[in-house]
Parts: sequence; structure tokens; C-alpha cells
Amino acid sequence: MEAADGSALITPSQASVSRVPSPCPQIYGVWAHQDCENGRFTAAGECCHLCPPGYGVAVPCGSSNTQCEPCQEGVMFSAVASATEACRPCTVCPGHVHTQEACAPARDRVCASGCPQGQYLPPGNGSHGSRACLPCRLCHEGYGAAEPCGPGTDTTCQKCPEGFYSEVKSSSEPCLACQEQCGENEVMIQACSPFSDTLCMEKELQILKRTEGETRKTSRSLPPPLVEDNGKNIIPVYCSILAAVVVGLLAYVAFKCWTTCKQKHQLAKARAGEAGASPEGEKLHSDSGVFLDTHSLQEHHPLSKGKAEPRMYANLPPHKQEEVERLLERPPHCKDWRRLATHLGYEEDAVATFGRGEAPAHTLLSDWSSREGATLEALCTALEAIERADVAENLSAPAEVSSVV
Repeated sequence: MEAADGSALITPSQASVSRVPSPCPQIYGVWAHQDCENGRFTAAGECCHLCPPGYGVAVPCGSSNTQCEPCQEGVMFSAVASATEACRPCTVCPGHVHTQEACAPARDRVCASGCPQGQYLPPGNGSHGSRACLPCRLCHEGYGAAEPCGPGTDTTCQKCPEGFYSEVKSSSEPCLACQEQCGENEVMIQACSPFSDTLCMEKELQILKRTEGETRKTSRSLPPPLVEDNGKNIIPVYCSILAAVVVGLLAYVAFKCWTTCKQKHQLAKARAGEAGASPEGEKLHSDSGVFLDTHSLQEHHPLSKGKAEPRMYANLPPHKQEEVERLLERPPHCKDWRRLATHLGYEEDAVATFGRGEAPAHTLLSDWSSREGATLEALCTALEAIERADVAENLSAPAEVSSVV
């Protein structure tokens, strides 16, 4: 059979579903049903064709037959065969709800039922796609969940009444009943409160037992000492160490003072012996006010073996000491004050300390002159050992007469 426009019609003897040829390219996938079950006809009396699933009506049946168009993948869908319905938008799953089945031209998107754990879907007047899952409310310490968070309801919190407590933040944990009383061998440390349970402690702990003359026999290990006790016990140790350091410093200062006084006494004794051995060992005064030091008027060779008392290096005039120091600081062939210090009994650490100063030779001889037995004979012996006869001869040279007006 042919219609007025020349298109073919589906007869009852043909297949129940077939594509109807049409000169218009916008008509796709049209179904024809025998006896026109949909009850719709064109103006020419034709039975209106149906758009199959996956296709929507582009031009409804009227003066011409139904024109269909395919639904856009992932955006629109049509799940039924219809002569009137166009493609519909796919459902949008609410926030935090994942998609269980994707949207297809012939099938709507399927959202997972419910919200993830710890969230709920609040009721609303809008469509299902406009709602989003929200995080469940947490009940703080001292509060319990009277109604826990559910798929469609939020948590209902209430303050823990007397005899109940809650120590955690939770959206589902209720208030727990407090321990009524401690055991026979326990003592209560803290009573129950909305924030914590009753706190008990055993009576037989070491910190609660007497220590006078008792021998403790326990079947369990004792707790370690408190950190505060360790801090209190270590303070006396620090004080003892500090006291020992102070006493050591005082003893060192006293020893140095005693050594200095002893050396001064020996020097005074040596001067007195020299003055008594020489008829000119007196201090001469003239009417002009000129003072003559008779120590500078002694023999030209102060190191002669006929002396009863050895001369000390500290008694040398300052200018003579400066000459010796200058010679030792600019030596030939590295025979300087360092080698002399080694022969005088100094260790390497002391020599290095002297070397860090501006006048190491002066520092060396000043320190050595304060020692017992720091005589010119000993110094000359050390100088000859390091092959510095020039310095030894300078020491043996007669000193100039000094005067003070």
C-alpha cells in the first residue's frame, strides 16, 4: 500500500517493527503498529508512527507523519516508544553520590542509593538532582548521639546526664554509663563526669605504701619513678659539681699566690746576699739627689762562678730583657723561642698558646721567670743547647748604669 505522499505503509502481515522510508532525511527509526494501537492518525487518516527508544519526536504527528531524531549521548534519553514525547535530559546525581549506570540514549542515568558513610541526604522540596549529601554532625566530648546519623537524617546530640559520660567525638556513639564504684582493693582518684568515666587506682601501688622498715614483696613489676622526681634529684648533683669547681678555682688561686710570694722572698734573699758580699752594696745618695743602683755596678761578668748566690732572670734590667726577646723572635735557622721553650720544659700546647700572642718571646720568658730556679745560668745552658751563643753572650755582657733623678 502507498500513502498519498508515496511512502510505504506497514501492513499487518509485515514485521511488527520496520523502518519506514521517507523522502525527508529527518525521519529516523519510525515504528508502525498494525491496527494503529496508539490511536493517533494524520490529517490524511494514516496511523501515526512511533519513535523507538533512543529517539525523540522532532515533529509531532499532524498534517504529516511523525518525524524522529536521535537522543544526544550522555545528555538526553528516551526510554519508551512514543509518537508525542521528545528526548528528555539525563538525571544529575546529587553531590558526593556516585553514578551507578551512565546515561544512554535509551536509558536514564542511575545514581547509587544513599550517601557515603558519615554523610546524609537532607530532605528538600526540589528535585532529587538538586540535593547534595552533607557531612553528619559530630557530638563533642560530654555529649552523646541521641539519634545517630542516618541516610536521610542528621545526628541529634544531647548532653550526657548524671551517671553517663562520653570521651570521644562521634556521630553515632551514645553516652555510656559510668562505673558506679571502685573495687575493694582500689581507691577512687576521680569521680565520674560527663567527660570521663570514674577513675580508680589499686591501693597496693608503691607510691601509696609505707617505707619505714618494711620489706616489699610484690608479684608484679613496680611502676617507674616519676619524671618530676628525677628532675628534683639531679639538682643537688649540679650544685655539688658547681661547688667542686668553685673550690678548685679558689685552691688554684691560693697556690699561685703562695708560689708568687715564695719567689719574691727568694729574690729578696738573693739581693740581700749580693748586697752583703760587696762593699759597694749600699745605696748611695748625693747632695744633688742622684740615686745610684749598685746592682748595675757589679762585675762585668755577672755569671761568674765565684758568686755565692745565682742571679735571677727577673732581676735583669728591662732593656736587657728586651734585647734577649728581640734576638729570640728573629732567630737564624729556626732556633727561636719555640725551641728554647722546649728545652725549658714547656709542652707543645703551652708553646702553641704563647705563639698566638703578639710578643711570644716576652710571654715565654715572663712566665718562666716566675718559676723556681729561673736563673741566668739555667737560661744560658738552654741557649747553648739550641746553639744560640749570641743570646748567651748578650746576657753575659755588663749592664749599663741606670740612674733616676
